[in-house]
Amino acid sequence: METVNRSVSSEFVFLGLTNSWHIQLLLFLLSSVLYVASMMGNCLIIFTVAYDPHLRSPMYFLLSNLSFIDVGISSATSPKMIYDLFKKQKVISYQGCVIQIFFIHAIGGVEMVLLIAMAFDRYVAICKPLHYLTTMNPQMCIFFLITAWVVGVMHSVIQLAFIVNLPLCGPNILDSFYCDLPQFIKLACMDTYRLELLVSINSGFMSVASFFILIISYIVIIFTVLKHSSSSYHKALSTLSAHVTVVVLFFGPAIFFYTWPSSSTQLDKFLALFDAVVTPFLNPVIYTLRNQEMQMAMRRAFSQLMGYRQIS
Repeated sequence: METVNRSVSSEFVFLGLTNSWHIQLLLFLLSSVLYVASMMGNCLIIFTVAYDPHLRSPMYFLLSNLSFIDVGISSATSPKMIYDLFKKQKVISYQGCVIQIFFIHAIGGVEMVLLIAMAFDRYVAICKPLHYLTTMNPQMCIFFLITAWVVGVMHSVIQLAFIVNLPLCGPNILDSFYCDLPQFIKLACMDTYRLELLVSINSGFMSVASFFILIISYIVIIFTVLKHSSSSYHKALSTLSAHVTVVVLFFGPAIFFYTWPSSSTQLDKFLALFDAVVTPFLNPVIYTLRNQEMQMAMRRAFSQLMGYRQIS
């Protein structure tokens, strides 16, 4: 039986997003542009934070790591999805499928912790500004980063433990454009109710719990600002609105995937496409267009690079 399982499950076939040639062409153009733009935007944020000495604060350290994670999230699914759009047979190997699942959940877990760390950073900066430098010291930033990666990798390894010994002796067709646990588990030739429940508890609880922690922290910040100084309310609200937007964009699809009892396949695909292509593009736009300090740092970096090029 083990030999049969391996031979049948050596590769999986994606049904993809659509069979319409015109929609495929539109998706190819849109996804390619957004993927390139998200890569350039996030890499520009990473470069600017590393290059500009004025951006040595904990907030920008966390922001640059979030951009690095967004590069990983986008690259885990988008390139193959774009490559497969015009292929009749959209195939991925068993090993490639498992690796994709690992990176999706590992990187997703890291981003959840980073978003919580960024919320904590904003809480200290707005509510306890006199203690900001002592609380958000370099050691605390490194602690947040290490914790994020440990949580992300452990979360992903636990998820893989659910599926590594699944008897895959049935169909090998995934009604999606990338590998993830809900679709993967459905291919097992066994009763997967308990397994699906475990996955929902693991990923769903982590997503919902992190989302509510973030929302509660933002509410606490807003009420604290209102209590101390109503004049600072609009400034704090402007700062937090960018964070809240990113949180909703990231957690919305994740919560839907792992907690919705009977989801629509087409809606799943739309949210998955949005999460894989659009969200990594919007994150740098949201953080940079609303941040004058980041814009000035990018102008300084660009001016200095142009100056060096003219001299050379």
